[in-house]
Amino acid sequence: MLSIIQAAGWPIWPLILCSVIGLALVVERLMSLRDRRIVPAKLLDEVVAVTRQSLPAPDVIAKLHDNSVLGQVLAAGLRAISADPRLNEAALRQVFENVGRVAVHQLERYLNTLGTIAAAAPLLGLFGTVVGMIEIFGSQAPTGATNPTQLAHGISVALYNTAFGLIIAIPALMFYRYFRGKVDYFALELEQAAERMVPHLMRFAVRTAPTSATPPAGT
Repeated sequence: MLSIIQAAGWPIWPLILCSVIGLALVVERLMSLRDRRIVPAKLLDEVVAVTRQSLPAPDVIAKLHDNSVLGQVLAAGLRAISADPRLNEAALRQVFENVGRVAVHQLERYLNTLGTIAAAAPLLGLFGTVVGMIEIFGSQAPTGATNPTQLAHGISVALYNTAFGLIIAIPALMFYRYFRGKVDYFALELEQAAERMVPHLMRFAVRTAPTSATPPAGT
């Protein structure tokens, strides 16, 4: 491997840096975007069962918040209806929407960086190819003689950098698409959970009776 890096020349080092960062991001996202950490299978049903008769205590809501990303969304709705029993349905939906946006933003963390690596790696490989081609043409002496060592090094730089760029870009792009699909799936699950919780929590809202109009004088 060291001999390959030496043969590829200095343009290979940005690609190596991209590969290290990309691998770290892939491992981090694989660990973070697990179903049990985002949308545990039975959490929503458990919350609905617990809140069937009454709203839970603040410490229970705090534990729910620390459970998962879905728990954060559900806990936000429970806290909102507990803090303001006169909350209307539109305001409750807005609470879920706001916390859902924050949750999705957290799920998308580092994905732009991974996508940038997938897009930039082939360009860095192309840059190395151009550098190699420059060295190839530089090996041609004005007298027409060719320096075989410099010629071979230029060819190595051109080919190795192109190959390394593709080796880095293809997996990075595949994982980027995979993680993007998972984030979209999780976002849909959070939205559906919020839609289910809104009518459930509105049962605990205090209905404000409409104010009757005062009859005109003389009637």
